[in-house]
Amino acid sequence: MPLDPAVAQLLDGLRQQGFRSFERIGVDATRQAIETFTGLQHPPREVARVVETAYGSEDRQRARIYVPEGEGPFPVVLYLHGGGFVGGGLDVVDGPVRALAAGTGAIVVAATYRLAPEAKFPAAHDDTFQALRWAAKEVTAYGGDPARLAIAGDSAGGNLAVSAALRAHEAGEPAVAAQVLIYPLVDATADTPSKREFAEGYVIHTAALEWFGAQYVTGPDDLADPRLAVTGSSSLGALGPTLILTNEYDPLRDEAERFGAQLRDAGARATVRRFDGLVHGVYWMSAAVPRSAEQHDAVVSFLREHLR
Repeated sequence: MPLDPAVAQLLDGLRQQGFRSFERIGVDATRQAIETFTGLQHPPREVARVVETAYGSEDRQRARIYVPEGEGPFPVVLYLHGGGFVGGGLDVVDGPVRALAAGTGAIVVAATYRLAPEAKFPAAHDDTFQALRWAAKEVTAYGGDPARLAIAGDSAGGNLAVSAALRAHEAGEPAVAAQVLIYPLVDATADTPSKREFAEGYVIHTAALEWFGAQYVTGPDDLADPRLAVTGSSSLGALGPTLILTNEYDPLRDEAERFGAQLRDAGARATVRRFDGLVHGVYWMSAAVPRSAEQHDAVVSFLREHLR
């Protein structure tokens, strides 16, 4: 399918502005560029209450709790932002997470985590597992029901989400009812057709993916660690129902879709939905790319079904 017209217009605008891939601009500029995604989003939706808190003592171990309208107990979703383990934070996903809380009627806990290169692997993975355990324990104070707990994330956040769910299974708690992985990174070493076909020109370049990984890991052993290379986990069959969203023009497309097949082969329930004509990052582009709403609706429908 051709590029979605809104996506094509966005990419043309980026080229006219002299867009340079993340690996070419360095850490500080990458973080600043990621924060500008707020300018591609609709005004944030109202929810009943937003609470700023922390799940740990480090500066980046923070969470923002979004309580929807209505009366609890509410189901709960832990949301982990993307950004290549290098950038991103609570503000850039404030709009999408508010929409998720309003659409699902669930409390959404958005968590941020220590970033690379200052914090190397497994810092972000340890932080998000800590955030998951914290949310399961503390969310009752806000009207949440930890027996109906899901986890979700986009891009690198999708990797963190499934990794935390796997660790929760291996630790015996907390119980995670479902996972939503939005164009996730699942195996940084995978050599796939989509990484070659869409190597550059579509928001995230294959070289940028490699650069992001190099900021976070210390060597090949980290890349093969099943906390990061989740395709190597022996516990995939124990995961709850999983929704994986992919985009046609995305270097990460093939590895994410293969992961869905791997989950099914292991005995887990996994649904993969590809969005033709779209690119990496559109979940954060609600105003610039109207079809972002299709991904939002898919996530809302899945979570409402599995968090009844």
